Amino acid sequence: MSVALELIVDGYVRLNDRGAIVGLKAHRENLLALLRAQLGGCFDVSRSIAQMEEELAQIEAGLERLDEATASAPGNDMQASIFN
Repeated sequence: MSVALELIVDGYVRLNDRGAIVGLKAHRENLLALLRAQLGGCFDVSRSIAQMEEELAQIEAGLERLDEATASAPGNDMQASIFN
C-alpha cells in the first residue's frame, strides 16, 4: 500500500475535505480505466492496475471514515434537522 496516499487521505479526512477525496478517487478511477485499456498490449501493466486498485480501496476507506465522522458529529442529527 502507498503510505503517501494513506497520509494524504488521512489529512483530507481530518480536514473534512470530501471534495478533495472524491477528486482523488475520480483521478484514480480514470487512471485505472486507461491502464485496463492497455491490457494485452506491449507492456505489462498488471502491477500498476493492482496498485491503482489498492489506492482506490484506501480512498474508499477514507470516504467511509469521513461519513462515520460526519454522522457522529454533535449537532448533526439528520432527523432533527428535517423535522424541526
